[in-house]
Amino acid sequence: MKQRIAHVALVVEDYDKAIEFYTGKLDFKLMEDTKLSDEKRWVVVAPPGAKECALLLAKGVNENQRASIGNQTGGRVFLFLFTDDFWRDYHKMIARDITFVRPPKQEDYGMVAVFEDLYGNLWDLLEPNDENLGVLN
Repeated sequence: MKQRIAHVALVVEDYDKAIEFYTGKLDFKLMEDTKLSDEKRWVVVAPPGAKECALLLAKGVNENQRASIGNQTGGRVFLFLFTDDFWRDYHKMIARDITFVRPPKQEDYGMVAVFEDLYGNLWDLLEPNDENLGVLN
């Protein structure tokens, strides 16, 4: 049996602003943008080279959903963006006004820094070290 996580839902305030952030600031690719109703769309974005998992941008439509925008994990790092070149991506993100809330740090598992998305969700930008490089493949 083979299973995989295909999408992770990310609650957003506005589809178009979220698409602009992820494609314009993080260089994600817009994989799909399908209108399902007057208020609902199926919007999927993914980092360049992603093979398994993508983000499903889900607009918060009620008070409970809107309350989780920017804090889907109670203040913990929510998502982990692996890269093959930490410094290239870090400097590009700084130039694009991405806010880093924890500076770059060499850890046992690789080089990492924590940044915020447009709503304040926390992400790790992580380049695994040679020992953990297989996680990128």
